Amino acid sequence: MHELAGQPAPADILTNIPQLMADYYTRRPQADDPAGRVAFGTSGHRGTALRGSFNENHILAISQAICDYRRLQQIDGPLFIGKDTHALSEAAERSAAEVFAANDLNFVVQAGGGFTPTPVISHAILTYNHGRTSGLADGVVITPSHNPPADGGFKYNGVNGGPAAAEATAWIEERANRLLTDGLRDVRRLPWTRAAAKAAARDMMRAYVDDLRNVLDMDLIRSGGLKIGADPMGGAGLAYWEPIAETYGLDIQVVNPHADPTFRFMTLDRDGVIRMDCSSPWAMAGLIANKDRFDVAFGNDPDFDRHGIVTRGGGLMQPNAYLAVACDYLFSARDWAPAAAVGKTLVTSSMIDRVATALGRKVYETPVGFKWFAPGLFSGELAFGGEESAGASFVRRTGGAWSTDKDGIIMDLLAAEIMSARGRDIAELYHELTERHGAPMYERLDAPANAAQKSALKKLRAEDLRVDVLAGEKIEAILTNAPGNGAALGGLKVQTKNGWFAARPSGTEEIYKIYAESFRDAAHLAAIQQEAQAIVDSVFAAMPSAAAL
Repeated sequence: MHELAGQPAPADILTNIPQLMADYYTRRPQADDPAGRVAFGTSGHRGTALRGSFNENHILAISQAICDYRRLQQIDGPLFIGKDTHALSEAAERSAAEVFAANDLNFVVQAGGGFTPTPVISHAILTYNHGRTSGLADGVVITPSHNPPADGGFKYNGVNGGPAAAEATAWIEERANRLLTDGLRDVRRLPWTRAAAKAAARDMMRAYVDDLRNVLDMDLIRSGGLKIGADPMGGAGLAYWEPIAETYGLDIQVVNPHADPTFRFMTLDRDGVIRMDCSSPWAMAGLIANKDRFDVAFGNDPDFDRHGIVTRGGGLMQPNAYLAVACDYLFSARDWAPAAAVGKTLVTSSMIDRVATALGRKVYETPVGFKWFAPGLFSGELAFGGEESAGASFVRRTGGAWSTDKDGIIMDLLAAEIMSARGRDIAELYHELTERHGAPMYERLDAPANAAQKSALKKLRAEDLRVDVLAGEKIEAILTNAPGNGAALGGLKVQTKNGWFAARPSGTEEIYKIYAESFRDAAHLAAIQQEAQAIVDSVFAAMPSAAAL
């Protein structure tokens, strides 16, 4: 851990914003450099202008590729645009608008040029498309999520309001890279002044705030009289808390009312980097230090799709713990369809499975990535979807789709609803769940792996493993495909009665990730982790693609 973790950011590590913006406009990605190509991960294309991985040419190419994809799919309704508070987001929005306008798209931006969180764009798409069968809307959100201040990100959300499916992003990525290779010859573009005149401005914030009563019991929250703290962490939802408080009569105090592209007000993350990670106790140190001033408090990342819940009794809640409490409450308090399932990713705590089973609900387990939940949340097959990285959403009180992308705002306010309904601290409610279902110990570790090894892990088949026991318990399942939708995990998961591990290659670093959980004790967790690494190492040793190092 870095010696300054949890401490205020010193001036000498702040991003040089003028240099960052100059590089955005002047650096040109090289077609033969893998780092300079468009690459859609689980949350769109990300990079930094400082290293030539997020520059204007990337945005021009991606935007034109989205226009071409829309024509191919006959999507001709409005395209909603959101952006967060990273320095590159404003510039990328302008570059994208110049392309969208030249392609005669009807694109919509927040009135007054304000910032727009990811869930608000999803909500806007769903609201517009409700009851329509043609002229459907889609959207883009310009954000690298919780990444450091020098990063930029650009993601596409389809007509179901959620992160685009893998087939769509693969097509857009391939088309964008061809455009880059061809020197942007087929990119249409208008000057900014002409493009800006074509933008349609709507108050997406007001529409979202007014509709919150249909996904949360705002009257119950008001009657609870809770003193609520909100730390926007300099993000796109900064301007939302005041109208929410005024509209619904809530006592919300914004403890960090600043937006600054250097994010100088942040405390440093575990590795000494400025990172707006609302699930990190180091990045959230400022709010945690003030926990006793509030009945409940919460923080969000820059695009407000993630949440971090802070209580007097428990401090910063572990994401898995809060997801378990949220599921237990929602499926008890809401009159949702009996067949509506609980969505979780393969690396989310099995506490969710135990809670769901006790409630008589089916669990729908998917690979990592919220995009896998979007179809189910849209159709009503899922009532809730959550991942261990503090991202979740759920349906309206009547069961209809609310946001098919992660929504940090409703997860924040849900904590206040739960406390108002149950009269108890969220941490205390989680402790009660552990008394009923067991107390899990959960941890993620990283281990080194080169490109060949990562490829071998990604392509692994269950039959490639010759193992029957994990940490003294009989193995009940070896998975390389998700039990919920059959999609490839891009790794493996091994389960026993009281524990499991999952191993996945990193998409950006020379490592693989081991997630492990035990419902017994710390020694059992350590044994799972040790044997997990040994199992993966044996796979590396046995496969020619990994052995030829």
